[in-house]
Amino acid sequence: APTGYQEATPFTVALVKLAEGPVVTAQLTDLGDQPVRIGMPVEMVTRKIRTDEGDRGMILYGYKFRPVLSA
Repeated sequence: APTGYQEATPFTVALVKLAEGPVVTAQLTDLGDQPVRIGMPVEMVTRKIRTDEGDRGMILYGYKFRPVLSA
């Protein structure tokens, strides 16, 4: 893992094609025992990325993707 992200290992990274067309690289989260497969539907969620080690100890948030929850 890159510096600052060691506490989050191991993690899964995927290429996600958005409905609008672009492809983004993002971490997959909330997988549980579900296997990752090409074409699986995912949705964007806001999650903790890491805690800043500086003086403030700020928590940094960003986007990740999880499998679409069944209705």
